[in-house]
Amino acid sequence: MNKPDFERVERPDLDPRDRAIHRVADAVHRLNEAIQRAVTEGVSVELVRVSRHHGGNGSWGDQVVPTIRDSERKMDDAA
Repeated sequence: MNKPDFERVERPDLDPRDRAIHRVADAVHRLNEAIQRAVTEGVSVELVRVSRHHGGNGSWGDQVVPTIRDSERKMDDAA
């Protein structure tokens, strides 16, 4: 059985700003996948902004928490 040859591909060197942008994009992608899985399992997910982080240099970012609620279908099954 022939195994394909894989080579490690190094990520390009990024400056700290670009690395931070990529880190946020990766985390949001994983969050969206987790939300899709939760919805498939019958829960509703709403992201709610709870604060805004200010960097002191004019930049800011919203911070969120999930609000999770069972769907009516799941609630009926439990009764």
